[in-house]
Parts: sequence; C-alpha cells; structure tokens
Amino acid sequence: MNSSRVFIIAEAGVNHNGSLEMAKKMVNIAAEAGADAIKFQTFRADTLVTRDARKADYQMESSGSGETQFEMLKKLELSVESHQALIAHCLLNRIEFLSTPFDLTTIELLLKLGVNKWKIPSGEITNLPYLRKIASLGQEIIISTGMADIGEIQDAMDVFTSFGISPASITVLHCSTEYPTPMEDVNLRAMETIQSAFPGVHVGYSDHTRGIEIPVAAVAMGAAIIEKHFTLDRTLPGPDHRASLEPVELTAMVKAVRNVESALGDGIKKPTPSELKNKPIVRKSIVAARPIYAGEKFTSTNLTVKRPGTGVSPMLWDTVVGKRAVRKYGRDEPIDA
Repeated sequence: MNSSRVFIIAEAGVNHNGSLEMAKKMVNIAAEAGADAIKFQTFRADTLVTRDARKADYQMESSGSGETQFEMLKKLELSVESHQALIAHCLLNRIEFLSTPFDLTTIELLLKLGVNKWKIPSGEITNLPYLRKIASLGQEIIISTGMADIGEIQDAMDVFTSFGISPASITVLHCSTEYPTPMEDVNLRAMETIQSAFPGVHVGYSDHTRGIEIPVAAVAMGAAIIEKHFTLDRTLPGPDHRASLEPVELTAMVKAVRNVESALGDGIKKPTPSELKNKPIVRKSIVAARPIYAGEKFTSTNLTVKRPGTGVSPMLWDTVVGKRAVRKYGRDEPIDA
C-alpha cells in the first residue's frame, strides 16, 4: 500500500439487494467517484447465521421485523457467477475489487477468484479459525474493529504475527458497529491509541456515520484507509441503505479526502511556492520616516517600518539605529543595508 496516499474503499456491501445489474451500477459509480476499490460481501446465509437468529435493531428499523436475519441475508447473496462478472467489470472500470468473506468456505472461494487482499469485518475479530485461515495466506490484511476493545485487537494481531505477517502488511480500522453511528460514539482518537499500541501497522477508519465530515477528519488525523458505505438510493429497501452515502455524496467525500490528503503536506515549515510571490509585498522594510540628511544619525524618530519588504528587514532595527546616514534619504525611501 502506498503510505502517502489514502486508500478509499467504497463499501457496496449488500446494497445491491442481490441484483447483479445493481451491483454493476455501483461499480460504475464508485469508479467515477474516484474510489480506489469497491467492496462487496461474500457469504452464504446457511453457513453464516442460524435460521432463527434475530435481526439487529438497525436492520429491523430499515427492513422490518417480519423476517429472520437468515431470510434477509438469503435474498442478498451473490452467486459465484456474479462474483466473476463483478471482478471483470471492476477490471474494465479500473477499480479494485474487494469482498469480505464471512467463513472458511467463502475465504476459499475468493482465493480461487484471485483476491489477494483480505478485509476482515468487525464481527469476525473473535473468530479464531477464520483469523488463522486468513493469516495462513500471508497476504495483506485490513481488519475492522467495531465492538472490540484493545485486548481483542491484540489477540487478533497475535494470530497474524504467529503466521509471520508483518505489521506493515496490516491495516487496523477503527470502527463503530452501529448504523448510523451517533457522533458521540465515533471516538476518532481511538485511532491514535491503536497506532500507539501496535507500532508498524497502518491505521484507518471504517465509517458508519451520516455524512462525510468524519471520514475526512479521520484523514486529517492520519488514516491510511477510509471505508464508507454507499448506495444508489437511500430509500431502497434493505438493511444498510439508510446509513450510506448516495452517489453525489460519495464523489464529494472522495474529493474532500484528496483535498485534505494534499493539504497535509510534508510537515516541514517553510514558505510555499504559491506564497513566495507575496513575501515582498506583505512584509516590511526599514524606511525613512522623514527626509534624512547625509551624516545624520538614524533614530527611532527618523526611521519607521513600512511595506514593501524589499529593503532592510525590521529585524535589523537595533543594528541600524545609531548608525549615520552615508547619503541623504527622501521620505519613505528604504534605508541601505
């Protein structure tokens, strides 16, 4: 990963509602918005959840309580053929295809499809067999940490390092698993805690708030990866649409991230090329406050400081005062060095 450039993941998730055509449209939108990758979810409802598992509150609010979590997820699956079609469509649109697997079987499926970067969702951070399987692949890992404390992140990191995964190949995403996340629960400073606790890893942010200001703020705080849900239309039925960006908002977020990324600079405090032209105009020089005759002593009454800054710097005031003029000066004329 290029550490100097924020990697932006447009999270399609299950907002395609099980439709390949809708998923392809989302690829088009993410690419046009300037995202680096689009991420889907790879799962089979019968291996992900028990048939009587209840929905989360946010899922019931957005898609009703008349079905189980299994029934909801079953309608949101993508077939192997759909995965293949989406990978080809991503290649055509020059955007990276990513997908989150949810069990060992779907890890194997994505591996066969050529995926070599692994996004671990918050819900799998305590799934030891799953973590071991991904770690055994020896490839880049991005892990979300919603609902986790620092000890649980440490446990996952121990699994990765036990398989020889370098910290430089791991990005830990701060995250809150609530849709939408209340502002008071965002806690962006947790990114700093993660960075301090796990030296050498990259730190990023997976956002579930409404709007774009929080991921932009995360970039200003050093996020290496930003992940954000988007949808074709927030009014569509489904569990995640309401907490997602619409296309115009996704474009605005990407633009804002790139602007902040550019504005961060290299940290060296020095005049920038764009402001150098203003330096002589805005700064000041020592000039004659009134006509001064040759041989007259410079004093605080016959000298003053005015723009432009093309003459002797006022920082040399104490050096100039007390000397004698070697020639005569008119009012406002810059004093010679």
